[in-house]
Amino acid sequence: MRKKQYTAIDLFSGAGGLTLGLKSAGFKVLAGVEISPIAASTYRANHPDIKLIECDIKNLSETEILKGLKLKRGELDLLAGCPPCQGFSTQRTRNKVASITDDRNELIFEFLRIVEITFPKTIMLENVPGLAKDWRITSLREKLSLLGYVIDEDFAQVKDAANYGVPQRRRRLLVKASRLGLISNPRPSPLKNTVRATISQLSEPGTSGDSLHDIVENRSEKVKKIMSLVPKNGGSRSDIPREYWLECHKRNEAGYRDVYGRMPWDDVAPTITGGCHNPSKGRFIHPDQDRAITLREAALLQTFPQNYIFSLDKGKDAVALMIGNALPPEFIKQHAAQYLIHLKEVTRESVPQI
Repeated sequence: MRKKQYTAIDLFSGAGGLTLGLKSAGFKVLAGVEISPIAASTYRANHPDIKLIECDIKNLSETEILKGLKLKRGELDLLAGCPPCQGFSTQRTRNKVASITDDRNELIFEFLRIVEITFPKTIMLENVPGLAKDWRITSLREKLSLLGYVIDEDFAQVKDAANYGVPQRRRRLLVKASRLGLISNPRPSPLKNTVRATISQLSEPGTSGDSLHDIVENRSEKVKKIMSLVPKNGGSRSDIPREYWLECHKRNEAGYRDVYGRMPWDDVAPTITGGCHNPSKGRFIHPDQDRAITLREAALLQTFPQNYIFSLDKGKDAVALMIGNALPPEFIKQHAAQYLIHLKEVTRESVPQI
């Protein structure tokens, strides 16, 4: 007998981090949905076997997602996705920008609309921690419950990816539900994956033959000097002589302390963001080389494999944004593995009739 393949759809696919994690866990990803052309190009380069629907999810119809994928309502095993909710990001809330003004915050209800269309056995929604206590999550919980999904206290959890094999601090909201019962949580790892274990084996940029690793930095002499003065292996900008501080740092000594900081070798990295190749955006200086981490190093710290392709068609800033916005595949893999265990444990007879 052929081994059953458990199916998934990846909404808001981006560069494909979620898809990679699902595939690594054992899911057959039927399709991705992505609106950004550069992210779609990257996704296709790495997942040519998966149908990518390149459109605004608001225009995704029942016909396209069911008939187009030859699916019956209720047949899909997992619907997963990360709706953009930039209004709840740490940066937005730190600057006191009202989250309600960002239209992307409403995309969570497009995710719900696709749930209603496909009626999957399980759902996985990942997002920023700031969304955890918002009314949108409460509304999502109530509507999923009405649809017959089993909801418990683990419905919306904020987790640190560093506890699940990812070599960076990355707190994320994970929403999970099943109409077949409860899904167990993976066990956190007692050991952290470190910066050293992840990027120390790479050669110095410039001669590797990897376009993501060899991009030449274009820094002013002042920035180069600042980077050279920051103590190796985890030093901070506050450790350098005050005469080299930027004026904005002198005016606000306590603010943004990770800016122009070095990563430590034997700890996890800070959260990899869309500014991960720029020392002025965070603690993104290499542990002992006087440069920012490369795009390849950033991708590895996100747990993408070293041969993962990122399209440079729109330049390095676009790649940095794709990497920073991505879901760490290892984090997704460990949680998706529990979904597979759950799906395998339930019998066909336990699936509610539609």
